[in-house]
This record gives sequence, C-alpha cells and structure tokens, in this order.
Amino acid sequence: LRGCRAAVAASAAVAARSLRGLAMAKSKFEYVRDFEADDTCLPGCWIVVRLDGRNFHRFSEQHEFKKPNDDRALQLMTRCAQTVMQELEDIAIAYGQSDEYSFVFKKNTRWFKRRASKFMTHVVSQFASSYVFYWKDYFKDQQLLYPPGFDGRIVLYPSNQNLKDYLSWRQADCHINNLYNTVFWMLVQRSGLTPGEAQDRLRGTLAGDKNEILFSEFNINYNNEPLMYRKGTVLVWQKINEIITKKIKLPKEAEEKEVEVTRTKTKVVPLHCDIIGDQFWEEYPEILAEHS
Repeated sequence: LRGCRAAVAASAAVAARSLRGLAMAKSKFEYVRDFEADDTCLPGCWIVVRLDGRNFHRFSEQHEFKKPNDDRALQLMTRCAQTVMQELEDIAIAYGQSDEYSFVFKKNTRWFKRRASKFMTHVVSQFASSYVFYWKDYFKDQQLLYPPGFDGRIVLYPSNQNLKDYLSWRQADCHINNLYNTVFWMLVQRSGLTPGEAQDRLRGTLAGDKNEILFSEFNINYNNEPLMYRKGTVLVWQKINEIITKKIKLPKEAEEKEVEVTRTKTKVVPLHCDIIGDQFWEEYPEILAEHS
C-alpha cells in the first residue's frame, strides 16, 4: 500500500512539473499579444460599418443582372442585410443601394467592447455567407458561378446630425447614380447607342437634362420610377402583430382546439422612403434616442 501511495505521489509530482513547464512556455510566448493594435472605437459615437461588393461590375455581368436595376439582386442584398441586423441586434438602422449597405450601431453599444475589427468582420462575413445561402431564393434559374466578395470600412460619427448627414449623402448618391444609369441604359437598349456613345451623350448633362431625355425620347417620368430604385432601402425595427394558430385544451373538453392568437414581434422592416428630410426622423425618433 505504501508503495502504491509513493507511485501516485511521484506521478502527481511529474504532472505538476509538466503543467508548470507548459505555463512557463505559454508565458514565454505571450509577448506576441503586445503586437495587437488597440482598435477600440471612441465612446459616445455612432459606429457605421459600410460594405461594398468587390468588383460587382464584373459580377453583375457574369450573372446577367438586368439593367439598369435588377429587383432580384436588390432584394437579395436587403435579405442579407436583414439577416445581419437580426444576428447583431445592436444595429439601430441600415441603409442600402446597389451593391452597398451601411449598418449603424447604437451610439452607446458595448458589443465586443467596441472593437472595430469585430464589428467589421462580423458584419462582412455574415453578409457574404448570407448572400451565398439565399442566392437560390432570388436567382432560381441562374447558377452562382463563383463566390462574391465584399469589403468593409468603419467610420465614427460623434453627433446625431453627422449621422443624418451621412445617410443623406448615401441616399443622394443613390439618386444621382440611378438617374444616370436609367438614362444610360435607355440610350443603349432602346436607342441602339454603344456604351461609349451613351457616355458621350450624357457627358456634362445636369439632372434636368437627363430628366428631359427620359421624358422626351422615352416617355418616362423619372419621378414615377419605383422608390426602391430612386431612394434605396432603409431597414428599421418595427413591432408587428402576427396571427398564429395555437392548440389549447379548454376546461371540461377532452380534445385540443385550434385558436388564433395575436402576438407582437419586433422585426426588421424594409422601407423605401426619403431620409434626407425631417419627416422620417420624426416618425422614428427611437433611432436617435439617448438610450440607443
């Protein structure tokens, strides 16, 4: 018995020395952590993650996107953005157009200790994987030929007005680009101009000139074009009433009975509206609320 105890004690001593050796080895190598840069976002600032499709001009050609706008592609982008918001609930609002989306995290979020790298990598990876996952739901007859790529950047905005101006800038960009693309593709598709000739025709034109070309040559009133094309897509959280069927067992009844029950659920809802004026912000004051 004494021999067994001695053997156990010897084994324990060896194990302890091994653990101390591993701990010393670990501490020996831990200095490499000092090379990690501190990327903590400043407190009290809105954190905006904007992602863009990488080389999406080629991607859209290879996958035969309709010009000037492909509803399938725009709706797929929005589906991916909704998935990002549902996974990362600290996002207060998102705005998208074409192959870009901006995600605005709550001003006082403590998500991942406000580390910029965590914000960017989580948003971009979740979005890209969702794009591949949901592709077949929108492009049923078009095979995904190769994986899409997205890049991201982070910008901090200290004031509510800065944030509103940022989102206004992106929506103004949506209008300018869509007006140009609408005229450009009408000239190519319906007037038979080459892309180079269409570019020459539009060089130096103002918004009024482009509207006139659309109306006089193609009988198109730009103001009647779908809001999704002209305004882009805004994603907000809204409380939605859902009616579900539920089985319940009533007193004194042997069998369960199906009844309709209304429940309130918070969902990410897409809107196609103006966000440059004051009306939107008056309708959704919770986005800029102090507790955000």
